[in-house]
Amino acid sequence: MIKSLRGMNDILHEDYERYTYFIKTASKVASHYGFHFIETPLLEETALFKRSVGESSDIVGKEMYQFEDKGGNDVCLRPEGTAGVVRAFIQKKLDRAGGVHRFFYHGAMFRYERPQKGRLRQFHQFGVESFGEANVYEDANMIMMVSDILKELGIGYRLLINSLGCKECMPPYRDNLVKFIESVEDEICEDCKRRKNTNPIRVLDCKNEKCQELYTNAPKLINSLCESCATDFEKLKNILDKNDVAYEVDTNLVRGLDYYSKTAFEFVSDNIGSQSAIAGGGRYDRLVEFLDGKATPAVGFAMGIERLMELIEMPQTSREGYYIGAMDEEALELVMSLVHKKRQSAKVTTEYRARNLKAHLKNADKANAKYCCIIGSNEMENGTIWVKNLEEKTEETIKQELF
Repeated sequence: MIKSLRGMNDILHEDYERYTYFIKTASKVASHYGFHFIETPLLEETALFKRSVGESSDIVGKEMYQFEDKGGNDVCLRPEGTAGVVRAFIQKKLDRAGGVHRFFYHGAMFRYERPQKGRLRQFHQFGVESFGEANVYEDANMIMMVSDILKELGIGYRLLINSLGCKECMPPYRDNLVKFIESVEDEICEDCKRRKNTNPIRVLDCKNEKCQELYTNAPKLINSLCESCATDFEKLKNILDKNDVAYEVDTNLVRGLDYYSKTAFEFVSDNIGSQSAIAGGGRYDRLVEFLDGKATPAVGFAMGIERLMELIEMPQTSREGYYIGAMDEEALELVMSLVHKKRQSAKVTTEYRARNLKAHLKNADKANAKYCCIIGSNEMENGTIWVKNLEEKTEETIKQELF
């Protein structure tokens, strides 16, 4: 028997209902914030992610589904959503058009990593990207949007924020951090030793407990911000305070991708084990320029849908639509005609064989139909249809032409 590949799951039944409810809710909130849907290809040039995500990242270094296609092109399945949206933004010359452009997207991403709860090789993200607005109010806008989505889904969270500085204050901080890393280099893990030479700020994101203990004494970027970054970060906190969005400043919070600067944020849940991050994002003002576009300020976030699925509080559902069944073989053609007619205005389920009343009522209940509608020999003779309202437990017989 052929099975699905490891870390690539099917979405069926209740999971599908939760998945579509999440997409509907998140899309509605994003639309209320003035964002518009964008869809980018699953397959992109590998160079897009090497130049944006960064070759020092685990995603590019270890996890991409990368191959050469029949045309000899070096391609990969997208491991994250932002780079593709930026590529589309530049390709459509929106970076030259001026103004603010706001997009949201959702779909499958692919990373070859060890599958575990909430972390799959094919997973799904909902993401939002804003281009052309440098004001920190847009950063706050993003954070409040995530907060609104999670509140609508009934998901509790803690919000962590930090500032990653800019091209003015980051380089001297990086030099100080490297000196600190070198002072403890004999005690840190191999990944941190590698990151020291590629992207040293990423060591602060290390999950090794011993490393984390060592980094409590590391220099804090929050104490090295230039005046502009410090002012923006204070303004961000003030906006969140005034809008009753609770947060914690986490001086070790960094984003896992190389293109972030200034604002960084992460929403975490204490209800999903060690993989506690359920959404995260920040500002990436230089990414458009890195990918050969016109320098454009940008900020965004992404949410891992699989991590959220079991936390979603589903709304109570009421019965909906009709179940129409035949009690005799002779009534099947008439039933099919009525089913086709009724489907023009309502949800209808049926069965293609004659059953007794008890079986039809059971099927109608399983389909969560509001009405169970039955035609037998008496109804065929009288031109009627028997209808039971399964919510109100009432019955009536009506003329077929009035149904």
